[in-house]
Formats: sequence, C-alpha cells, structure tokens
Amino acid sequence: MELSPFYEKKVECLCCKKSFPTFKVRSKSVKVHHTDSDFCPTYSDSTVNALYYNVFVCEHCGFSFTEDFSKYFQPGVKEEISAQISDKWTKRSFNNERTNTQALEAYKLAFMCGLLKKEKAVTLAGLTLRIAWLYRSIHNLEQEKRFIKIARDQYLTSFSNEDYVGTQMSNTRILYMIAELSRRIEDYDLATRFFSKVIENQQASGEAKLLNMAKEQWQLVRSAREQSRDQSSAN
Repeated sequence: MELSPFYEKKVECLCCKKSFPTFKVRSKSVKVHHTDSDFCPTYSDSTVNALYYNVFVCEHCGFSFTEDFSKYFQPGVKEEISAQISDKWTKRSFNNERTNTQALEAYKLAFMCGLLKKEKAVTLAGLTLRIAWLYRSIHNLEQEKRFIKIARDQYLTSFSNEDYVGTQMSNTRILYMIAELSRRIEDYDLATRFFSKVIENQQASGEAKLLNMAKEQWQLVRSAREQSRDQSSAN
C-alpha cells in the first residue's frame, strides 16, 4: 500500500489551549520543481502543495497561526480575538486535504489573528506573501499584487524596527525581498534603492546566490525603467 503524502498532527491552540488535529505533508513528499524570484515554490506534484498546510486553524475557537507565531499574548489581546474571531466562529475542521480556496481562508484568518495579536511585521509579511503566491497559482493578478504590496510594506516595517533579527530572515534577504516585491508592483524607485543595498553589502553578506539574484533583478528594473521612459517620450 502506498504511503499517503499527508499525516495527521495534534496541535495545541495558542489561544484557547485546546488540542485539535491538522494535516501536514511528509517532507519526502515535497519536491520543488522550480522557485520564482520571490521564492514562491512550484511543486513537482501539483496535488501535494505544502504551502496549503502551514497554517493551523483551531476548530474550537477559530484562532489561526503558524509555527512563527509567538506564544505570548499582550494583556487584552485574547479578549479582542474572542470578540473579533471566536464569537463569530462556526465550528469546523481544516483537518483534511485543502483546496486553494481553503488555504486562502486559513492564511487570511492567520493574518487577521496575527494583526490582532500584534505579531512581528516579518511574520505578517510571510503570511501575506504566501497569500499572494496562492493567488498567483490561480492567475489572479489583481489580488496577487494587492497582497505583494502588503507584504512589501510589512517587510519595510520589519527592516525599520529590526524585528527580523533572530529569525531565519537575514539582513541581506530582507533587503532583497523589499527590492523584489517592489519590482513586482512596479515601484522601481524603491526596487532600485534596495537592490543597490544588497549589492553594496556583498562583502558582508556571504550570500552569493542572493547577490546574483539581486544583480539579475536589478537589470530587469533598469530595462523596465528604460522602456517606461521610451514610452513616455513616444507619447
């Protein structure tokens, strides 16, 4: 009998402390076919999308979170979550194979919970970037760009207050993400500024792959700006 790519994991809700089961994907079942310039993965097997299962949705209270959420709740936050989320929650389980629509719902719930809980900007950026990726996979460009902008702005906040320090996000990577997401929403000024920062930091960073990616994407920004200037002068 072939082993399912999914397994069930028991998770304790950070908010209500009750346990619930959730689906996860076995790591050996995750094979990335290629990765976009903003690190969005395309999986070899389209029926096993690991992105869909990053968010834990508590079936009891509706609080939704990822492994990046902190366990700490500021005073009054749980009451706010109860009023905004739990009191309106229709009890249901996300413990099954998820569709794109269900994954989007889970991520949007987690983003709302993260905002209410005042999670780090770098965590909120990661959530909204993944929402953009889910929209990319169904070719909804308008919503993809909308959430890329939110993610870019959250990464800017994270860069300003340095809340990414101590996470998996390095200084070079956050500069790159701000630049690349700015390029994708055609904010070429900011893209140029932050790609330049990545390239200026090349001695300190030690992240050769990111540096090469930054140089390639910076060339795309230059071409796009020249194209835009040519169109303006033609008009």
